[in-house]
Amino acid sequence: MTTTTRTAYTALPIAPAALAELRRTDDAGRDCVPYTVTEGGEPLRCCLRGARVGERIALVAYAPLRRWAAESGAEPGAYDEQGPVFVHAEECGGPDPAASTAYPFGRAGALRTLRRYDARGRIVGGRLLEIPEAATEGFDEAFAEAFADPAVVLVHVRAVEYGCFHFEVRR
Repeated sequence: MTTTTRTAYTALPIAPAALAELRRTDDAGRDCVPYTVTEGGEPLRCCLRGARVGERIALVAYAPLRRWAAESGAEPGAYDEQGPVFVHAEECGGPDPAASTAYPFGRAGALRTLRRYDARGRIVGGRLLEIPEAATEGFDEAFAEAFADPAVVLVHVRAVEYGCFHFEVRR
């Protein structure tokens, strides 16, 4: 018997239109330079899973808040930042809905920062999360805490070690 863990919030991958742009030129203005995975495990933000040996991927600079602000009309000012993310070098179709319902990249013991943003694109708080053994419940609790503040419209999850953007959750 298989048990399915349901999440209270939806982890959003990088949008297809943004991926198409990043696969040409990243948010730092650099050309995309694909390579073939030799060891695997790189956290892919296009499909929210680890890379597999033999896949073609790229490490690109991504500015998630800048792209959200362009859609929403927000003005994040100095909070606009870019950081490294791994993506498939070619279109991949996004996350497989049948693969998992857990939050991506939820290895117990890993450190994540959850940055909270308001409708203007300004940071209105944050939280350090050491992912517990019950990762889904840990993330659910952290997101519930974030969205208890009515000013919070989105939360970015980033790796503490490298500052990499992992995924976004919106209200």
